[in-house]
Amino acid sequence: MASVITEPSSCDTFVALPPATTGSRIIFGKNSDRPSDEVQEIVYFPAASHDPGEKVECTYIEIEQAPETYAVVLSRPSWLWGAEMGANEHGVCIGNEAVWGKEEVCDDEALLGMDLVRLGLERANTAEKAVGVIVDLLDKYGQGGNCMESHMAFTYHNSFLIADRKEAWILETSGKYWAAEKVEEGVRNISNQLSITTKIEREHPEIRNYAISKGWWDGKKEFDFAATFSYVNTARMTTTRGRYCEGYKLLKKHEGTITAETMMAILRDKESGINMEGGFMTTGSMVSILPQETSLPCIHFFTGTPDPDRSVFKPFIFVPNITQLLKTSSPVFGPEDTVKKQPRFQTKPDRRHELYRKHESAALVMESSKEKGDMILERIRKLEKEKIKEMEHILQNGSLDTDQAVNLFSNCTDDEIQAYA
Repeated sequence: MASVITEPSSCDTFVALPPATTGSRIIFGKNSDRPSDEVQEIVYFPAASHDPGEKVECTYIEIEQAPETYAVVLSRPSWLWGAEMGANEHGVCIGNEAVWGKEEVCDDEALLGMDLVRLGLERANTAEKAVGVIVDLLDKYGQGGNCMESHMAFTYHNSFLIADRKEAWILETSGKYWAAEKVEEGVRNISNQLSITTKIEREHPEIRNYAISKGWWDGKKEFDFAATFSYVNTARMTTTRGRYCEGYKLLKKHEGTITAETMMAILRDKESGINMEGGFMTTGSMVSILPQETSLPCIHFFTGTPDPDRSVFKPFIFVPNITQLLKTSSPVFGPEDTVKKQPRFQTKPDRRHELYRKHESAALVMESSKEKGDMILERIRKLEKEKIKEMEHILQNGSLDTDQAVNLFSNCTDDEIQAYA
């Protein structure tokens, strides 16, 4: 499979930690920017125990399964196994980005970066442990394969932003080589370029020798990961125009007062390019509130629909007995799925879930009638504000009704569908 030269298109992931936020909370946010005709679904998988020797079939390859996997909620392109972003029952959140650099991208089918997101969430109960899970899998199985449901190849390396109630980690890769940076306060974001410079807490044991062997680093000056493995001028990353810079400026603008609603507004920002439009567009969005007080629940908001400016951020809380989120789950095609059959991607099935279909119809109304479109927007904004207010009440009072939380996301999805009627 040969790569096609594609204009680098990626996403944006953000994290804000005290004192940048209001209250003792960490706020995580991500836009998933993908091909505009791709459906993103919101799915839930419960915790599970697995037999020794059991395998798990990822998007392209089969790997060894872990003895135990944690409950996860995922926002993912509906054709693949992994996820663009998600959270687990322990308050770990992960988002990934496509990155390119000097190291050639491998077209061979291995683990996708999106597979690594899901595997990190299923196997790690802290952000730091997730770093370890991902780099161990990267070393054992490698990363590679087509990242788009098409016979045309779209391949890239991956970066990850991983957060929990305590801290965040940036993990960036170039082939099998990687570096990780710990973030304990303030704001940080990643986009479609390497961003770790000289602040490196962990790294691939051979990365410096490899850089010297390639002539990318002289072994004398301070080791700068982004400068060594990419073509980016690291001295200008936060001052030159581009989504990484624009996202950083938006975070800094609100530093000290960042809430979940602030993060949602950043993800909806079109002028910056963060809310992307065109052939690649924002097809799903996520915002999470991670209270540092462990007695309070983490709350994860997902859209499951394109363009966050015309979508509802719906809350999800991990509690026992959650069932699958049917109205945001795409049809399943089993062994007949064109992703599974060789040669892959010869046809593309209709993967739209119920919420996607309703949102798609409403978007057409919004484009054809300003009056009707404004009415729909007013209804969905009101619904979102009500849910945010309810979640804030839970966080302020610690009054979580687990029976209601079981269907929290599903009921909000029903309300959103009704708002589009």
